[in-house]
Amino acid sequence: MRWFRSRAVKELDAIIFEIDVNLQNNYKSTAHEARKKLGERVEALWQAGKLREKDYFYYHARYETYTQVMKDYHH
Repeated sequence: MRWFRSRAVKELDAIIFEIDVNLQNNYKSTAHEARKKLGERVEALWQAGKLREKDYFYYHARYETYTQVMKDYHH
């Protein structure tokens, strides 16, 4: 665990927590919205220069993992 995390990393961790909670509670549509928000924020923070390269690749990989896990979730 890193002790000093940037605001950007804290924001992305909060979105991931939101996704995990929604998946655990079977709120698929809300989890999809949070997944989309994660992808958008990762790219926006990267473009703004607020994410280190290492963090960008980590969170982008998390986004891709959620995309694969949730590909068959439909309402």
